[in-house]
Amino acid sequence: MHLDNINDTHEYIVNKINANETVKRRLYDIGLINGTKIKKLFVSPSKRIKAYLIKDSIIAIRDSDAKKVSVEIND
Repeated sequence: MHLDNINDTHEYIVNKINANETVKRRLYDIGLINGTKIKKLFVSPSKRIKAYLIKDSIIAIRDSDAKKVSVEIND
């Protein structure tokens, strides 16, 4: 499953980032690495940007970048 498709009520864990080096570096810089817990909090009015809780910070990520992040549900 990809980050842009996750459910609001569950916590997920990042298991792979499949992006070019520029996008990957930006995601790493905000703390989005393999094993990171993430939860969707808000959706923008345009529905193309979503806010996620990552390491006690709220970060907005475009769907075009979120599609490159594979996640699995945190049991």
